[in-house]
Amino acid sequence: MVLVESIATTSLLGHRPLCGIISIKDVSCKQKSSSYCRFPSSEFIGKRIVESPLPRLIVGRLINLPIKALAMELTKEVHAYRDEERTPRNWNYQIDTSVGQKPCSWPPENRADNASLHNPLLRQERMGCGWLGALFEWEGVIIEDNPQLEKQAWLALAEEEGKSPPLAFILRRIEGMKNEQAISEVLCWSRDPAQLRRMAARKEEIYQALQGGIYRLRNGSQELVNALTRYKIPMALVSTRPRKVIETAIRATGIEGFFSVIVTAEDVHRGKPDPEMFVYAAQLLKFIPERCIVFGNSNQTVEAAHDARMKCVAVASKHPVYELGAADLVVSRLNKLSIVDLKNLADIESAEFGSGEPELELEMEEEEYGPSTSLAVDDIFW
Repeated sequence: MVLVESIATTSLLGHRPLCGIISIKDVSCKQKSSSYCRFPSSEFIGKRIVESPLPRLIVGRLINLPIKALAMELTKEVHAYRDEERTPRNWNYQIDTSVGQKPCSWPPENRADNASLHNPLLRQERMGCGWLGALFEWEGVIIEDNPQLEKQAWLALAEEEGKSPPLAFILRRIEGMKNEQAISEVLCWSRDPAQLRRMAARKEEIYQALQGGIYRLRNGSQELVNALTRYKIPMALVSTRPRKVIETAIRATGIEGFFSVIVTAEDVHRGKPDPEMFVYAAQLLKFIPERCIVFGNSNQTVEAAHDARMKCVAVASKHPVYELGAADLVVSRLNKLSIVDLKNLADIESAEFGSGEPELELEMEEEEYGPSTSLAVDDIFW
């Protein structure tokens, strides 16, 4: 009964304009005050609406004071709960002064944008997935490569210098490095710059003599290079060979003019797995690293490309496919790739948008609430 009366009282007290204390003057001009609730009624007379008062209901006769107090408390709790739901949990309020804020415009600010370009269409094109650069390695990607020749050259140099022949895992480790870097840091044959240059040059002479100056394009490399040229995608050639050797090989294969940038051993201080070669090639192409795709054939290339924040396509020429799983894409021949594949690869995880700072990932251990798979031994059974 108390709950029903409190709800009824709340419904009556909710109409604030209808309830109150009204002063009334009688004929003798004596002021009287009375508490009542008025429920107006309206009726249509012609085109006008006329309100007619209803009989007065004395509030004091309907509501008892304890019930009225209880109803008021319930009403306050309901309003407080609704206000709490509308109030945000974060209390770090900031005053919006709208001072120093830049108006929203296209294109949005990101690392791919270039404010010096006054053409908005060119600025928008730079943020699309079609704006990308291709960085190719030479041996094993564009031309056929024989890894055994590299090993034989190092073994021949070790015999000439009177050094111990390097082991197989050492030869595998120095793949893709500059000759000076491999001799000083891995083989530890010398630290003298003059000796390093002499042995590096001699090793290159031995390799070229074994190779015989015969260059043959890999199947599918010419088709991809032609497709990139047709879509006006700039290309760079990156190699740790001397520039004279690379230029001679390009003329021998008949693909001169396709690569707008050529980075060789003379241009960098360190080779793979250091990303210096790829970063320098991207700078010459005037592309941000996030929009460059590296084409290589080893895990050292994949490591260097990812360290430079670039995508990597691995060509399974001297390593099987399962060993190149760290690459973003693995193919056996370059003609299996299309422009759409490269655009999709450039569009994944566009890190150039935003602050450019690496996000911290928190690894949380997930608790397994399922049934345990461990076996238990019942002592009673034994």
